[in-house]
Amino acid sequence: MKRLVLLALAILAAASIACAQTRAQATQPRADTARSAKAGINNPAIDMKGYLLVAAEAARHRESRRVTEDEFIQMSRDFGTIIYDARSQEKYNELHIRGAINLSFPDITVDSLKETFPDKNARILIYCNNNFVGEQRAFPTKAMTASLNLSTYIALYSYGYRNIYELGPLLDVKTSKLDFEGTLKQ
Repeated sequence: MKRLVLLALAILAAASIACAQTRAQATQPRADTARSAKAGINNPAIDMKGYLLVAAEAARHRESRRVTEDEFIQMSRDFGTIIYDARSQEKYNELHIRGAINLSFPDITVDSLKETFPDKNARILIYCNNNFVGEQRAFPTKAMTASLNLSTYIALYSYGYRNIYELGPLLDVKTSKLDFEGTLKQ
């Protein structure tokens, strides 16, 4: 008799566990379906996989395109070379490398690039906030992984520009050999 009672209790416990597992599994597909539905949102104007592929390709291209301050200055003197500042108009107005053209990063589009840089073969020199210290107002520091140089390089590369060079070092605005202009210039 004891064995029958123990067996009945064991069957009852196993049935309770199985029932709880079945209920938990029944709710799981709904969560997966919800996640799949979110993942399945289609927008043909956004391509994350394509972006990551182009970003990796641009990163390889960039490896040999980072230049010193002296190289940047020398290259900037060559006819047809463009110095490009992708910071906001406000920061550009405060202080920028003399002769730089401003097209703020959010304003980069097919049309704005065609208008600003019509020759995709022109040499373009880029710099950003993270190239300078000593003037935090005009060049506020960004997170290293969010440096505007990286975004700008990838964006230009994505649009077919390949003659891009990036100012590499971190320079003090007060001691840099570069010539600056803007409302903060003393």
